[in-house]
Amino acid sequence: MPFQSTKTFGHETGLSAVFRQWRADSHCNQLHGYALAFKFTFESDELDVRNWVMDFGALSNLKKTLQIYFDHKLVVAQDDPQLGILMALENANLAEVVILDGVGCEKFAELAWSLATDELRSQGLLERIRVVEVECSEHGANSAIYRP
Repeated sequence: MPFQSTKTFGHETGLSAVFRQWRADSHCNQLHGYALAFKFTFESDELDVRNWVMDFGALSNLKKTLQIYFDHKLVVAQDDPQLGILMALENANLAEVVILDGVGCEKFAELAWSLATDELRSQGLLERIRVVEVECSEHGANSAIYRP
C-alpha cells in the first residue's frame, strides 16, 4: 500500500486573486476575489531516508510559483469577451493580469497539479513521488479537486 502525505497552502498564505466566470448566469460572472488555498496530496510506494513521502521544505519554489499566478492577481480566462477591458486595468497599472485557459477552482487545481508535478520533475523526485490530487478552495464552503 502506498504512503501519502499532504501539504496545504492555506487561506492565510495570501494568495488573493480576483476572477470572474464570464459564462455564469449568476453574480459569479462579475469580478470577485478570494484568498485561495491549495491542498496537495503526494504519494509514494516507498519512504525516503527520513521516512517521509515528501520533504515539504523542498516545496518553497512551488509556493513562489503559486504566488506568481495568484498573489494579488487578476486572473482572466483567455476567451473572456471582456479581455481587452481587463487588460486595460493592467495597462493603467491597476492590476497584474494573469491569463489562463480557464478560471475557477477546478482549473486552478488542475494548474496547481501541473506546477507541482513540474516541481517534482525538476528536483528528480517524480520517479518516486506522485501528485495524487490537488484541492483548491475559495473558502471553507467551496472547493474543487483535480485528480488526473
